[in-house]
Amino acid sequence: MNEQLYNVGQIINTHGIKGEVKVRRITDFDERFQPGQLLYWVSDEQEQDQYPEELVVKTHRMHKGFDLISFEDHASINEVEKYRDGFLKVTESEQRPLADHEFYFHEIIGCKVLLTSGEELGEVKEILTPGANDVWVVKRPQQKDVLIPYIEDIVKDVNVEEQSVIIDPIEGLLD
Repeated sequence: MNEQLYNVGQIINTHGIKGEVKVRRITDFDERFQPGQLLYWVSDEQEQDQYPEELVVKTHRMHKGFDLISFEDHASINEVEKYRDGFLKVTESEQRPLADHEFYFHEIIGCKVLLTSGEELGEVKEILTPGANDVWVVKRPQQKDVLIPYIEDIVKDVNVEEQSVIIDPIEGLLD
């Protein structure tokens, strides 16, 4: 496979005995987990020359804030146990153009975060999707991580070409 792959979820556990897996979502696009969707499973331990495994979504439902997914031709827990801790991905060609002020997670993760004063705060290491808005986890040198809500009042500029984000934190956000 020559095409770049992008994370849309991580399988964190199996669910029940009928082949469902519990997925931590890494995408805002619900259609990534709809029946018939082709996904690619990749393990962290996978050798670089190995091809990702193709999986087709059979069923999808939400349960306690997680996506529960089953795959075609995988009818039992024994057939999906090996997927635990691996990542579900889509190809670059499946990414669609986004509106202004919308970004793919891979475009934001790794960006330097700067304050409006020009001071460097850290680097975006993860994006959480807890509800109304995304929350960017910023790794700071010699300090604990800080959570930045992706809202207009705080995130003032995102430049994916320069891999930079400018924020104007509200009082107490960086404490």
